[in-house]
Amino acid sequence: MLNWYEGFDPKNPLVVSSRIRLARNIKGIPFPKRMSDEQKLDVLNKFKSILDGVKLSGGYTLKYINMEAVPEEELFAMVERHVISPDFAKKQGPKGLVISENESVSVMLLEEDHIRIQVILGGLNLSSAYEIAKEIERLLSESLPLAFDNTLGYLTECPTNLGTGLRASLMLHLPILKQSGMLGSISDSVSKIGLTVRGMYGEGSSSKANLFQLSNQVTLGISEEAAIENLTAIATGIVQKELSARDGLERRVIENSVYRSLGTLRYARLLNSEEMMNLISNVKLGIEMGILEDINPALPISLLVQTGAYSLQKSNGRMTPADRDVLRAEIIREKL
Repeated sequence: MLNWYEGFDPKNPLVVSSRIRLARNIKGIPFPKRMSDEQKLDVLNKFKSILDGVKLSGGYTLKYINMEAVPEEELFAMVERHVISPDFAKKQGPKGLVISENESVSVMLLEEDHIRIQVILGGLNLSSAYEIAKEIERLLSESLPLAFDNTLGYLTECPTNLGTGLRASLMLHLPILKQSGMLGSISDSVSKIGLTVRGMYGEGSSSKANLFQLSNQVTLGISEEAAIENLTAIATGIVQKELSARDGLERRVIENSVYRSLGTLRYARLLNSEEMMNLISNVKLGIEMGILEDINPALPISLLVQTGAYSLQKSNGRMTPADRDVLRAEIIREKL
């Protein structure tokens, strides 16, 4: 089974990934920030007994990991692969992770809430991701009482997650809307209907490689299914705006930018992270527009994830920024 960043959706080439996250808590137990270490360890053992080794209907086998024993480089490499959140990586004290072999399924235990179920799939696959997340929720609810109120819905540490506790998001590649300045007005418009446009790593992050996460903000007073349908419809409209903006560009100008970027990636001996991301975005644009037909369409995003600073250090130990730039360029030359 492929990792989310190794797949490509030919029907929706601008949609890089689909993510479903469900926030849940156990009834009668304080939120993580108010729990003692003894309580945390007890709860983690319960989670492990329920989920470790479980095989889901989609073919995913789950494994429990004690996150206190994971080295820092691997923690932040997981962030680069979108397996865990930056806050979870930084959090001290007892915490656990349940994960599938291909990392499409991950359950963060004792992050902001007791349970953060996350399913991330390549392309436009929100419905499939949602079904997998709900299967994990059912497994947990059969053994543990989840904190739920008939008026407020699922109870969460942050009031903005009350109700469904659902965050659905689509990662979109929107280089022309970004460059033209149109993305700002689109972001303002969607915020009025309960959606938000964020950077590559979600809340508080900046744009990288012209990748943006479109996600729901409203979790109270709307069903999980309605939130997913609304997000999909708005994302489809934004993608059409990006495609229309591309149609208005001179083809030769785009081809020049694409081939220059590809040439640099194929022959550079030093590549810092920011330059690499800009070049990768141009190459991905060339693939999407049919300019580049001899490159695996999944390769740009795969390279983006695998050549992050912590991902390089995980395999090669502590490195200086200059050494990372050399290795990043070498890896990309070989892949291309």
